[in-house]
Amino acid sequence: MASMAHRVARGLVGGCALLLGVTVTGCGAPQYTYIANSNASTYFKVPYGWHQISASNLASEYKAVTGASTSAWMVAYEPGADPAAGDFLSFSTSRPFVFAEIGQLTATGSQELSYDSLRDLFGLPVSSAARQSVPSTFPLTNFQQLRDQVLTPGHQGVHGVRETFDYTDPGVATDTFDEIALTNADQTEVYLLVIHCTTACYSNDQAEINDVMTSFTIGSP
Repeated sequence: MASMAHRVARGLVGGCALLLGVTVTGCGAPQYTYIANSNASTYFKVPYGWHQISASNLASEYKAVTGASTSAWMVAYEPGADPAAGDFLSFSTSRPFVFAEIGQLTATGSQELSYDSLRDLFGLPVSSAARQSVPSTFPLTNFQQLRDQVLTPGHQGVHGVRETFDYTDPGVATDTFDEIALTNADQTEVYLLVIHCTTACYSNDQAEINDVMTSFTIGSP
């Protein structure tokens, strides 16, 4: 599994940041929890019934899958009372798994950053160039691109891509991945939000998933 998720963005370096989880309530039951990194003016929302993965379990799974130490900031949520870090790159999860990451780029990483490297930021080959260069031992098949969208949210030069695609792990399942990868105007930081689950799960929960993805905001006051 580790070779499957080998990171393309080698310029990512670690650090630390502040995480705030704020539950939004109204006259009735809470609808969303807002997850914010105040140092990076970054937030997104998840439905109230989604719960945070243990930070230590996520860090262990991240290192096991990617071979890298934890990034400057990362967090993950999943529906249900027993969210599992092991679903980070599992192809058999029937509930949406959302992962967010912020990292600082080295000078070399900043110079080499492109829209294609943002497309491949999560570690799975999405860009045409990355898919053409995968080794013969790459275990995933049947890539299908469902969305390729350049994003310019308008916040202080933030720009990037939203990619939605399928990959099949033979003998296991086909997963749909929905990811947004952004960088700031001077390309010193990268911001990643990814949701994935089986294609049936993604189809059934598409409206809820899209609410999460479109809430991803960088540079908001």
